[in-house]
Amino acid sequence: MTVAYVLSTTGHTADYKLGRMILPQLEEGRHGAEVVGIFFFDDNTYVLRAGDPLGERLATVAAEQGILLIMCDRCALSRGLAEGETGPEGTCQPKGTVEGVEVGCFPDLYAKLGQNPPDQVVTL
Repeated sequence: MTVAYVLSTTGHTADYKLGRMILPQLEEGRHGAEVVGIFFFDDNTYVLRAGDPLGERLATVAAEQGILLIMCDRCALSRGLAEGETGPEGTCQPKGTVEGVEVGCFPDLYAKLGQNPPDQVVTL
């Protein structure tokens, strides 16, 4: 089974649910499902800052396992983690993030996962 995660709630979603539950399972090869993507919203994008220990671990696992890491373009822009413009002709690029992170909106997510669509999407 393949899954994609959408990290949309504030609070401890990235640091606790991702950092203490999901990521250790991925690192140890015991998550139980293949993760094909993780979409970050709001303050959850901060975990993807360059130098963030959790973000660096996640970037390593994502590169090894082919996991798409993508931040909401508007969320990233407003937090200084991207530069450019949003919209259909947008040219948003990550800025100051861990390696491999992309920036976009739902159409970008759908396009990226279209070749390998998840069986389930889990919103946290």
